[in-house]
Amino acid sequence: MDPEIEIEQAITEARKRDQDLRNQAAKVIAHRTQIEQKLESAAKQVGEARETAKQALLRADKAKNEGNVADMEKWTQAAQSLALKLQAAESNLSGLKEQYEIAIGQADAAKTAVQQNAMRLQELAAKRMQLVGQLQQAKMQEAVNTAVESMETSMEMDAPSLDKVEEKIQTRLAEAKARTELREATPEGAEAELREAISLAQADSKLEELRRELGLAVEGGDSGGATEVTPS
Repeated sequence: MDPEIEIEQAITEARKRDQDLRNQAAKVIAHRTQIEQKLESAAKQVGEARETAKQALLRADKAKNEGNVADMEKWTQAAQSLALKLQAAESNLSGLKEQYEIAIGQADAAKTAVQQNAMRLQELAAKRMQLVGQLQQAKMQEAVNTAVESMETSMEMDAPSLDKVEEKIQTRLAEAKARTELREATPEGAEAELREAISLAQADSKLEELRRELGLAVEGGDSGGATEVTPS
């Protein structure tokens, strides 16, 4: 298999694993949030049950002081029932607190795992660039080796004169220079050169603007505007 295809397959698989990990981590964090909401609701229920039980005890005590036996028994029984509810609510609250502590640890671990895997993915991407570069270099070298071997074989078979080879190279070089010279002499060439000069000047102006925003020293002094470009 082509090494470049293997590299791309490895990157694709790593990205898929990263996305799967993020999805699982999101579920873990969502579970922590749900426990937190239940914990708040349970704490509210405990507070309400405690307050209601206190009110029942106060009414029972008042009825006792007034000698109202029936009301005293009624409110005493109500207080007992509310105390049972309070006990159940407190037990539920305690269990939710334990779950919440566990959920917090799991959520933190999930976030750490996502962060570490993201770093590994970045390292893998950097390694991919390195390997692809080395692979391209290897292909270029192989192509050069093939060309050299072909030239050597041809020279052995035909024994061409090096003077002729040099003449061909010089001719191609002269033709290339001539085309360049002609292009520079045309309006299109001058226009291209002007556009390049303007682009460079605009880039320098933008850098000066960014330096001013950062409070950095502006190279060559602050001229208050973009550098004027004079076409050559």
